[in-house]
Amino acid sequence: MIKKKIGLLALFALLLSFGANAQLITSMRINEVLVVNETNYVDNYGLRNGWIELYNSSAGTVNIGGCYLTNDKNNPKKYRISKGDILTKIKPGQHALFLADDKTDRGTFHLNFSFDPTKENYVALYDNSGTTLIDEITIPAGQIADLSYGRVSDGSDQWTQLTRVSPSARNQLVESNVKVDNFQKNDSTGIAMTITAMAVTFLGLFFLYMIFKQVGKISIAASKRNAMKAKAKEGIAGSEVYTESGEEAGEIFAAIATALYEVNEDVHDVENTVLTINKVTRNYSPWSSKLYGLREVPKK
Repeated sequence: MIKKKIGLLALFALLLSFGANAQLITSMRINEVLVVNETNYVDNYGLRNGWIELYNSSAGTVNIGGCYLTNDKNNPKKYRISKGDILTKIKPGQHALFLADDKTDRGTFHLNFSFDPTKENYVALYDNSGTTLIDEITIPAGQIADLSYGRVSDGSDQWTQLTRVSPSARNQLVESNVKVDNFQKNDSTGIAMTITAMAVTFLGLFFLYMIFKQVGKISIAASKRNAMKAKAKEGIAGSEVYTESGEEAGEIFAAIATALYEVNEDVHDVENTVLTINKVTRNYSPWSSKLYGLREVPKK
């Protein structure tokens, strides 16, 4: 029973992954096509041929293995992209370049057809069933050598004759930054940027100073409280001379008041440098009593 459930879950996950990939495949686009290649891209064999560039316009990796490329409307399954090549996994925003050289023995990315520059050239991409059309384009006849026909920007709907050929690269270069351009337009001298940078720096330092100052005060106050508590416990544990707040206890004031009273009433010994010996009167001598006791004859 457990194995059966695991098998069903695995099958469900597999179908789900297939469904997700199938959905992503529909986001693949034929992005740029070069019909006449005289001085442009050179393949691994040192040859120049026409090429087709595909673009992944989705947010996920798309595996185009098993899909079909064709230049014949009546034959959607003319060239089947190999499933065994890891390079058929196209990452988001990336490109795949196929060479139209009619030499499939040279690898996955070498097609089994080529272009005819004297007439229109049709290019289409089908899914792995060979029945669902993903994208298609017809390149006009009379293409100029080394000038490609492609989308104005990657994945866009508008096609044009591109003045800059870009195999496996973006069709439109981003040569400017809107924010930087606006800043340069509104602050050509850079004074505002300098003032802003200095203000941010000083504000940051000021906030750090205030934070560390407060932390220091809290630490000192905590140290003082701990020292007072330790002193109260160590020095005067029995007599409790100090209270927990660090103030003297009432016993100290009572002792001081008693001493002042004795001074005022003259009850202390004024002759602090004289030793007085008084004779003690006794009716008998302790030594005599002992002697008497020693002289007695022991009783039998």
